[in-house]
Amino acid sequence: MRRLQGKISLITGGAQGIGLATAIKFAQEGATVIVCDIRQDAVDSAVQQCEALGATALGFVMDVTQRDMVDAVVAQVKARCGRIDVLVNNAGITQDARLQKMTLEQFDRVIDVNLRGVFHCAQAVVDTMTAQGSGVILNASSVVGIYGNFGQTNYAASKFGVIGFTKTWSRELGPKGVRVNAVAPGFIATPILDTIPAKVIAEMEQRVPLHRLGRPEEIANVYAFLASDEASYINGAVIEVSGGMSV
Repeated sequence: MRRLQGKISLITGGAQGIGLATAIKFAQEGATVIVCDIRQDAVDSAVQQCEALGATALGFVMDVTQRDMVDAVVAQVKARCGRIDVLVNNAGITQDARLQKMTLEQFDRVIDVNLRGVFHCAQAVVDTMTAQGSGVILNASSVVGIYGNFGQTNYAASKFGVIGFTKTWSRELGPKGVRVNAVAPGFIATPILDTIPAKVIAEMEQRVPLHRLGRPEEIANVYAFLASDEASYINGAVIEVSGGMSV
């Protein structure tokens, strides 16, 4: 039996990077995968990749900052699948600048996607999960949300906030059968790093005791474990997956 057999799993930002790797991993583990992202072509490609693995997959264009879109997608998923077992709040962006240079627009946009978007999606599924008496909400934090990082006031604040959500919701929802956990990735080789110079990448690698960046699949593996019944007593945790960079 595959670990996520039949679990209806909604993944935001599921068409690229860690989100795509998570969609593929969940498909391999037997889940019904609901891919949500902002570009139709990317969503279609992700759905096709999941279906090629024999999984049932659905795709939706969804902007997590638009509550009406989130509610509409959740309603469609519930109508078609009857339930929602897992939410992976993966969608996120960066718009970096030092405190003295950061614009209000940069600050607001990152908070809107990374923090408010997580709130929207969790609130949209929570009634369904509590009515079922079961469910898993997984939130994407970051090592930056634990230790901070130069030039990332907005991103650090959003990822610290996600940890606050996780701790609070685990207390509120645990008695109702819903587990809430967060994953805090370190430096992961995804398209978000494409604009970073090779010299800086090399410096990042040297900060990690394993002397390499992580792979998206290595984060997806942790999400799959936390979504599964194997993690049935893990609630309110923040699991750092960083190759030991904080040691």
